[in-house]
Amino acid sequence: MIIGVAKEIKTDEYRVALTPHGARELTDAGHRVLVEKGAGVGSLIPDADYVANGATIIESADDVWADSDLLLKVKEPVGAEYHRLGAHKNQVLFTYLHLAASRECTEALVAANNVAVAYETVRLQDNSLPLLTPMSEVAGRMATLMGAHHLMRPGGGHGTLISGVPGVAPATVVVIGAGVSGLEAATMAAGLHANVKVLDRNLERLRQVDIYFDGRVETIASSTLAIEEACLQADIVIGAVLVVGAKAPKLVSNDLVARMREGSVLVDISVDQGGCFEATRPTTHSHPTFTVAGSIFYCVANMPGAVPATSTRALSNATLPYVVELARHGWREAVVADNALAEGVNVVHGKVTYAAVADALGMAYTPLRSVL
Repeated sequence: MIIGVAKEIKTDEYRVALTPHGARELTDAGHRVLVEKGAGVGSLIPDADYVANGATIIESADDVWADSDLLLKVKEPVGAEYHRLGAHKNQVLFTYLHLAASRECTEALVAANNVAVAYETVRLQDNSLPLLTPMSEVAGRMATLMGAHHLMRPGGGHGTLISGVPGVAPATVVVIGAGVSGLEAATMAAGLHANVKVLDRNLERLRQVDIYFDGRVETIASSTLAIEEACLQADIVIGAVLVVGAKAPKLVSNDLVARMREGSVLVDISVDQGGCFEATRPTTHSHPTFTVAGSIFYCVANMPGAVPATSTRALSNATLPYVVELARHGWREAVVADNALAEGVNVVHGKVTYAAVADALGMAYTPLRSVL
């Protein structure tokens, strides 16, 4: 099989979908790996490292897309790439897609009449998300760091040090959602000696959080009133809510933000799925924040892209086994053999095969089994 690695062109995205380690695994197995020139530079991976491990460097992005049976990316295709989606008949695209938040991208994939497999909906039997987890870990840890930075006066906030100092109280950090990213955000905040509150609807998950932190963070059963009360006391609010494959619920209204302390900071990790704050809109690392009612919103849609030397390797470690299976067996046989990978299939030959995406966008849903 011919596997292509496209260079990311989304604003401020520096990750790459495959490392030289992955190229070596694939070429040793008899596959051909095409890497767009400069694709790894943002992650400190020169073209020569790919060549040394059996890959071929291709000058043209159009050629990489057109010649690849399996096309690997990190982020969803953007408008400038839509014309490439149908360049190779029966191509499989394997990347983060977050389609519930983008009708435009979904329609482009449907029109391309190929197969699109989303990293973020590959789901194991225990409901864990093996390809989303490493980036959730990165984003969760970054969320606290970015919140702490923007809470400082030069960052636009009210000038509070997240850790406080002896005799002066630390900042209060509220984390909404106790999943992977929320737990990582809370871990960083607690490590910085902040006053941390974690909200979630799942009481068993809150028990696990309480045990994990040995009671050092406050756990709160989430409700509309509980969120309001916590936000009104917060210096930093981190939205870390995930409904797999679907749009995130809007939990923090603009009215609530208007009642929060001026100069507070809200970080929305859920922005890829539409965000869990009413005012959320995607931002970039170049222009990461905007202001609503005196509060600072940080809503960068590709947070791990800021630390590509870390996140590229963490992502490739997780995706490579699935890439190997797709290359070895083809997508149909691979998803029949692996229920987790089957959960990742979002679009097949013009049909939306992931129910949450179809529901979010009001599009027709076709069960995957009917197209296998």
